[in-house]
Amino acid sequence: MENKPNEDEKEFLDELEDNLHNAIDASDEKQVEEIVESISNQEALRQASRMNADDRDQMMTIISPESAADMLEEAPSGLAADMLENLDSNVAAKIMDELHSDTQADIINEIDRESGEAILLAMEPQIAQEVRKLSQYEPDTAGGLMELGAFSFHNNETVGAVLRRLASDDDQFDRYRGQHPYILDETDKLVGVISLRSLLRSKRSIKLAEVMQDVTSVSVDTSQDELTILFDKNNFLGVPVTDHQGYLMGVVSRIEHAEAELERSEQQSLSRQQIGDELRSMPLWQRAKRRLSWLSSNIVLNIIAASVIASYESTLTAVIAIAIFLPMVSDMSGCSGNQAVGVSMRELSLGLTRPTDIFHVLRKELGVGIINGFILGILIGLVVWFWKDNGYLGIVIGLALSLNTLIAVSIGGTVPLILKHFGIDPAVASGPLLTTVTDMAGFFLVLSLATFFMPQLIA
Repeated sequence: MENKPNEDEKEFLDELEDNLHNAIDASDEKQVEEIVESISNQEALRQASRMNADDRDQMMTIISPESAADMLEEAPSGLAADMLENLDSNVAAKIMDELHSDTQADIINEIDRESGEAILLAMEPQIAQEVRKLSQYEPDTAGGLMELGAFSFHNNETVGAVLRRLASDDDQFDRYRGQHPYILDETDKLVGVISLRSLLRSKRSIKLAEVMQDVTSVSVDTSQDELTILFDKNNFLGVPVTDHQGYLMGVVSRIEHAEAELERSEQQSLSRQQIGDELRSMPLWQRAKRRLSWLSSNIVLNIIAASVIASYESTLTAVIAIAIFLPMVSDMSGCSGNQAVGVSMRELSLGLTRPTDIFHVLRKELGVGIINGFILGILIGLVVWFWKDNGYLGIVIGLALSLNTLIAVSIGGTVPLILKHFGIDPAVASGPLLTTVTDMAGFFLVLSLATFFMPQLIA
């Protein structure tokens, strides 16, 4: 009975996916829009990430720019860029117009130059100009994190003007809600801020210059680390950003900064596993190449470790010599498996993968495992052959590493989903479980293959 909700959820999601694909295939714009509107932005993004490029482009073209923008606001910038890059520039521009300015800049920085420029030319000139301005700043600075524009008034305006604006239903004002009013002088330079308490306690006819307070601001090149210190020391909801002449450029909100810190922490964790910002919606060869670049170089480190054991080789028999390469096979396979664990953890945190997607994840990982296992097996086999002048020993180790890599990525990709399904923290349990299984599989493969090739190995 405990599995019933999960079975119902899987059945619902499978039906949803089928209905969405059928509607796209039939070019039923009304049904596509209705399905996307009926689900959360996160679920819509998950469905989009599982589609092939043509279906995804068609869906993004059919749904309203507002719906597409809501979905992209939930996406990592790399995935958002992929979802816009191949769209007609006019369609992409309409979607971009609905995004927050910092998101717009992040996406433009991810898209190739030609496609990005085509989208900018199709956007409203003023918005495009703001995006170009934001995209010049490094993403880990106040300029890169800020939202352009701010809730600002000049110091010669009155308290009543601010209160009327606060009470308005102006759509343009919506994005400023939560900000304190910032005060500019006659030259538009930032000179102060007004608390909401001061506004409510002051007469409407009083000039803002009389009730404003000193303001804490940062420059566009203030680092993310400096922003962290500032937000830790102060209870600000946001901090205004100025250029080097003191003109108000925008505001970094506490929420935006917190999201940036979370993303940086995630990237640091992923970088230790050498997978960067990979998602399984990326092309197969691109994903394999990203992981392979580090795995290939890791062979050198494992050869060094194996050399320590090899220094005692003269005292070992021919069969025992194979044990020199056991740590290499298990360690290399473990690295591949940890990369798969990292991608699954990332997609689980983003809502792009659910425990019910285990077979989808397994299929995706098998593709990477076959490519990387084949290449790594050949590389290590050649190394062993030339090192020990024994081609059969190279075959044993290379084949064992190839098969164990395939096993490791399959386990690494699916174990976090299985653990999540049973309510176990995948971040804690995935690593040890993966290490144990890959070690056992690696030892079994090496020793069983060595037994099979024993006559050739001792000849």
